[in-house]
Amino acid sequence: MRKRFNTTGSCNPERHYMVDLETRFEVVEKLISYGEYFTINRARQYGKTTMLNKIWHKLSGDYLVVPLSFEGWGDEVFANPAAFVATFKRQMVRHLHSLREKEDLIRIWQDNEASTMDNLSLTITEFCKASTNPVVLTIDEVDKSSDNQLFLNFLGMLRNKYLERDREGMNHTFHSIVLASVYDIKNLKLKFRSDEEKKYNSPWNIAADFNVDMSFKPEEIAQMLGEYENDLHTGMDIKAISEEIYKYTSGYPFMVSYICKAIDEQFDQEWTSESIVKAVKVLVQGGSTLMDDLSKNLQNNPEFCEFMYSVSVNSVSYLFSLLNPMVNMGNMFSYIRNKEGYVVIHNLIFEEALFLYFTLDYAIKNSSKLSPFQLNYVRNGHLNMEHVITRFADLMHQEYRKNDAEFLEHQGRLVFLSFLKPIINGTGFYYVEPQTRDNRRMDLVVTYDRQEFIIELKIWHGDKYEEKGRDQLSGYLATRGLNEGYLVTFDFSKDKQYADPQWIEWNGKRIFEVIV
Repeated sequence: MRKRFNTTGSCNPERHYMVDLETRFEVVEKLISYGEYFTINRARQYGKTTMLNKIWHKLSGDYLVVPLSFEGWGDEVFANPAAFVATFKRQMVRHLHSLREKEDLIRIWQDNEASTMDNLSLTITEFCKASTNPVVLTIDEVDKSSDNQLFLNFLGMLRNKYLERDREGMNHTFHSIVLASVYDIKNLKLKFRSDEEKKYNSPWNIAADFNVDMSFKPEEIAQMLGEYENDLHTGMDIKAISEEIYKYTSGYPFMVSYICKAIDEQFDQEWTSESIVKAVKVLVQGGSTLMDDLSKNLQNNPEFCEFMYSVSVNSVSYLFSLLNPMVNMGNMFSYIRNKEGYVVIHNLIFEEALFLYFTLDYAIKNSSKLSPFQLNYVRNGHLNMEHVITRFADLMHQEYRKNDAEFLEHQGRLVFLSFLKPIINGTGFYYVEPQTRDNRRMDLVVTYDRQEFIIELKIWHGDKYEEKGRDQLSGYLATRGLNEGYLVTFDFSKDKQYADPQWIEWNGKRIFEVIV
C-alpha cells in the first residue's frame, strides 16, 4: 500500500508521509518523566492527536499509558456526575482489555461501584498503586466539555490528588496527565459566556507550560517531500517547493498536508508554484473544518471579528500581548502570531480567507454598487490591471460621495478588495506584503496566471507623503524585479480634487497613479 498525505485524524508513519516529530516528542517525554501535568493547546488540526498517539506508541513500555478521548461522550454525560464517572470507568476498562494481561487492574474498575467524584478519586488511587508501571493519562478532545462545571470539578479532583503526591507518594495518582485542546485549560474564561463568570477560575493552574513549536519548518517539509520523492520520482525541486509551501502556510501542519495531498491526488502530481496556488484557493474557498471554524469564530464573536478585520483589511498595528483577550484568542486559534512584538496574520492562507470572508460579506450587501463594474478585465488570458484600477476609480467617483468619507476611511481597502476579488477569482491570488503593513499604507501582491502586479493602497496625507509613497513603491518594485506598479490613494480631505489616472516615471519605474 502506497503512503499518502493525511489531513484527517492522526498521522501514522507507516501509512502517511509526515514530518519527523522526534525533536518535539523529546520535550514531551521529558515533561512526562518529570511527572508534569500539561495541556497541548494548539489550534485545530495542528498535530495534537498525532502527538498523543506517539506518546502511547513510544512510552507504553516504561509507563502504563491510558489514552482517552471526550469525543462522542455527549452532553448528557457532563450533566450528571454518575453518568460521567460511569463513562470514565467504561473507557478505562475498554483500554485495559486491549492489554489483556491487565486483568487485575480491570477488576479494580469493574468491582468498584463509584458514582461520585470522591469515589472516582479513591478508585484512581487504588488503580495507580496496583499498577507496576507509573500511569500516564492522556485525554483528547477536551474542548468537547471545557465549558462545563462537572469537567471543572473533575479537574479540581485531579489537581488535589496532584498536590497530595508529595505527602502520599507519586503512585497516589496518575504520574502524568496530558490533555489536548484548542483552548488553554488554564484560561478557560476565553470560552465562557458573560453569564458564566463564576467558572472563570480554572483549577488547572498546576499544569506546566507547553512551549513546543509544532509548526513545520521549510527543512522539515523538505524531509517529508524527500520521502515522497524517493517513492514517486516526480522530479520536483524539493527545496523550492518546500519554501513555497511554507510561504503560504507558515508551517501550519494541516495546511502543509492539505496542499501536498491536493497536488498529489488532484493536480496530477505537478509540483509547481501554480499548483500550490490552486491548492490554496481550494482550501480557502471552504469545506474544511478549519475554514468552517474560522467563519464560526468570526460570526459568533463580533468584538473578535472587528479585531480581525482591523488587523487584516486595515493593517492596524497592535502590540502582541496575551493579556489582551482578543490577541489571546487570535493567537490561540493561530489566526495571528507574534512578529517582533507586534500582531501579524499567521499566514497567507488565513489572510486570503479573512479577505474573502470580509469582501464577500461586503459584496453581498453592496452588489448594486459593485456589479456593473465587473466586466472585460481579462483578454487572451491576461489581466489588464490598468483597466481594473481605472474602473475602480470610476466606481468610487460615481457611487461614493464626500459624505461617505468616514465610512471609506474605515472600509476603503475593503471596497477595493471586494471590487478586485471577483475579477481574479478562479485564476488569481492576492496577499499583503507583511513588511509594508501599516494603517496608512499596504502593498498588495496580485498574481494572475503567470503575471504579478504590485498595488500600493494608501491614505492621502499631502503632496510630500504622496511622493514618499512613490519612493516606497518604486523601491519595493525593485526588490521584486518589476518595472511597473500601481498606486491607489484614498483622499478623505474635504477639499480633495479628483485627477484622471495617469502613468508617471519615478526612480526608473513606471507607476500608474490614481487618487480616489
